Amino acid sequence: NAAFNAGATFGGNLTVTVNDNSDTLTLTSTDADASSGPNLRMYRNSSSPADSDILGVMEYEGRNDNSEDIRYVQITSLADDVSDGTEDGSYIISTSVDGTLRNRINVRPTETVFNEEQRDLNFRIESDGNSHMLFVDAGNDHVNIGTSSDLGGVLNVSGAAFIQTADNNPQLTLVSTDADGASGPNLTLY
Repeated sequence: NAAFNAGATFGGNLTVTVNDNSDTLTLTSTDADASSGPNLRMYRNSSSPADSDILGVMEYEGRNDNSEDIRYVQITSLADDVSDGTEDGSYIISTSVDGTLRNRINVRPTETVFNEEQRDLNFRIESDGNSHMLFVDAGNDHVNIGTSSDLGGVLNVSGAAFIQTADNNPQLTLVSTDADGASGPNLTLY
């Protein structure tokens, strides 16, 4: 065990190695007040910050069965806009899929994007009693509510569905942007 005095500074890289499954790094705060602690700060102190600077990366690496080092998960943070008073940041989570690191979740200043790289990766939200309360089937390009089954539409709803508003605006609009001579949009009551 090594102990360092408060405020210890290291002038180069620091590597901590253990040969068992114990915690490699522990941050402990014995402060008894209601403020946060312990705290981990990742600080990029650039003298010339620029938009889209990468602020920090956390990588989870391991070996595959061919003794190769593989990045299985990567978390990246960016400074999208460094203009004083309008600063914006992003947070990106990527995981290895079929041997390639793929962007899975982007938390951006104006939106949160799942599956930005348009891979065949489904998105599923469970409720208390339904494993497919909301299910985006990426491979079949449809959204399901309450079901995992493709019922023949882009939006598939299981059970009773209600659309309610408190004004006189349209509750349901079907739009087809297809320019050929065939009919559309189509509504099927089955």
